Amino acid sequence: MAEPMVELTAQCLCKKYTFKTNIALSSLPLKAVTCHCTSCRHMTGAMYSSDASWPADDAGEEIMNSTLQSYVFSERVKVRFCGTCSSPMFWEWQPGTSRPKISVFTGVLLVDDNADVNGSVKDLVKITDVMFVDDTLDGGAAPWLRNLNGVNGDGTKAMRLWKGQKHESEELPHDWLPPASLPDASTKSKLDQVPVRCRCKGVDLTMRRWSPDLKDEDTTPWIIDPDTNKGLGSFDACDSCRIASGVDVFNWTFVDFRQVGFAGTGGEFPLSSNELKAALSAQNRDSRFGTLTYYLSSPGVQRFFCSRCSACVFYASDARPHLADVALGLLEAPDGARAEDFVSWNFGGDMAWRTDVVGSLREGLVRSIESEAEAWRVERGYPKSFYRVRKEKTQATSG
Repeated sequence: MAEPMVELTAQCLCKKYTFKTNIALSSLPLKAVTCHCTSCRHMTGAMYSSDASWPADDAGEEIMNSTLQSYVFSERVKVRFCGTCSSPMFWEWQPGTSRPKISVFTGVLLVDDNADVNGSVKDLVKITDVMFVDDTLDGGAAPWLRNLNGVNGDGTKAMRLWKGQKHESEELPHDWLPPASLPDASTKSKLDQVPVRCRCKGVDLTMRRWSPDLKDEDTTPWIIDPDTNKGLGSFDACDSCRIASGVDVFNWTFVDFRQVGFAGTGGEFPLSSNELKAALSAQNRDSRFGTLTYYLSSPGVQRFFCSRCSACVFYASDARPHLADVALGLLEAPDGARAEDFVSWNFGGDMAWRTDVVGSLREGLVRSIESEAEAWRVERGYPKSFYRVRKEKTQATSG
């Protein structure tokens, strides 16, 4: 009997580019590697990049010959992305004199969730390696990824953690950064602002800490911790964010546009998403906007990104024009990739837009990340976020 096959699709957010290939059902879940290096974080806007080998019969010729934009990531590596919607779709590797290799960003992958009629496959992707965690300083997203796959039969962890390149650098224990070595979450930093930069530095901005002098009303915005003035740090499972970034789970923090400025010059940045759209489209556009552009992903929703390296920068909505989601991977905080001096993380809280994955081959991954983030929060003694406490109080009152 022939082995069951399934069609694997890679598609960008605007659907301008679609690539398909057939794979054996038994090859799922695809083995993926997450890279936490500084360059990958600033190129995606996420806390890491995530990719798997693209199993095409033509060895990727269709992709290499396509009109996808190319960003030269390094001497032998290019990122192929959609210039309209920013979705990074493929890595194109040129290993010496051999034939180029293609790997796909796992966030753009689609598979018919009804294809597995026997229910033998539960996940689309299985992360096998977490690499370049040393770049993060604070561990980045490693704490909620390190235990996703449990243990092997011999008791060793099924997920491998690497200081640098996988198999070429030191393999680290999963307790590489013990919670006791991390700063107290309630610490109020004296740092006033943090750079927000994409990989190519075509987008070069600053994010100022929220302060009372920014208030024009009696209340602090719901996105700001009233005790520490830190912005909320969220986990997002929405389909659009996944495809736009190429990463299965995205992380945002939040700002009032009054907190955003140009690098070096500070102020004069637009005060709303509507003003920002107009400024980017102006005939006499300010050169300080650099390579920042935007895509209207749905009515009233704008996704701002770097037109040169594809990095996600902001998410904004006409429903709240003075607020923006900021891609956490772009923050250059001195304390590390999680930027805890500026961000109040919602570890263990329900992931935003988790309904998008219910019943899909990504549901298991999302549930695991939620539970791992909560377990690490408890182990570390990190308090529940102000947002989670507020939400739980509201639910208790209304329930």
